[in-house]
Amino acid sequence: MRAFGGTDSTRFDGQIEARESWKANLTTTPSVPGRNPSRVHVCPECGGVNLIEDFDQGETICQDCGLVLSQNLMSRGPEWRAFTKEEKDERGRVGIPTSFSIHDKGLSTVIDRVNRDAFGRQLPMEKWQIRTRVHSSSDRNLAQAMAELDRLTDKLHVPANVKENSAIVYRKALDNGLVRGRSIAAIAAASLYAACRSSETPRTLKEVAAASRIKKKDVARCYRLLLRELEISMPVEDPIRCISKIASRAEISMQTQQSAIRVLKDARKKGVVAGKDPMGLAAAALYVACVLQNEKKTQKEIAEIANVTEVTVRNRYKGLKDSLGLAA
Repeated sequence: MRAFGGTDSTRFDGQIEARESWKANLTTTPSVPGRNPSRVHVCPECGGVNLIEDFDQGETICQDCGLVLSQNLMSRGPEWRAFTKEEKDERGRVGIPTSFSIHDKGLSTVIDRVNRDAFGRQLPMEKWQIRTRVHSSSDRNLAQAMAELDRLTDKLHVPANVKENSAIVYRKALDNGLVRGRSIAAIAAASLYAACRSSETPRTLKEVAAASRIKKKDVARCYRLLLRELEISMPVEDPIRCISKIASRAEISMQTQQSAIRVLKDARKKGVVAGKDPMGLAAAALYVACVLQNEKKTQKEIAEIANVTEVTVRNRYKGLKDSLGLAA
């Protein structure tokens, strides 16, 4: 039996120094703005930095010498397994993104109809559901307005981005006290029409008023109020964007649509488009194109689809014909 000393003592002291060095090297690197600080691990036996984190076993292992550095490693991955991309997407644990079109932006707590908590105790569902979603009068106002906007956008087939913009306009109106003393449905309809105008989505004031069951003059009054108080500037509506909307409903061919677009572009160069109703101009241009392409469509049929009067189509047709010198 050899005495403890000499080479063994030096080796033991070296291991202690290596462990102390490992503890000293287990430091945090200087933090970079916008990033989380990272920890640098060094193996106490060989000084290697090629470490493997085995989350299945909960261990941190040195790849060079096989030393187990830790045995209680916490797995930060999901508790389930997925073998395909579709299965992984279905098992995602994140909720819907925040949205201005939801009165609480989708951040409220929704209690299930099971009506019990984690310990099996019964909860008064109606009471807590209301408390977790609606707190003040402004929240109740937003809940009613967002439900109305959801109904309007679904009925008018408005894109999601326009729906978000209309919700933002309504929230600004609520913050500025423009909703007080006025109809929530009228302000919501005016906000939707303002969003459609700003994004150049072809939806007329008459269509929005018909979908909201509010008089057209009331929606127009609220719309002018929003423009004045919120200082919103609207682009001039382009009648060319209304061509496809009318043509798809009237089942007009693509060749005739292209001809109608050329008619409107020529009319814009002549200065005939300024100050005219975009939907009436688009309907008249389509009728001109139908005559030029020998496609049988009447003024009455196009006027009903465009939601304008037959007199408007007739007058705009005469104006386009005379200004462009068409033989239609």
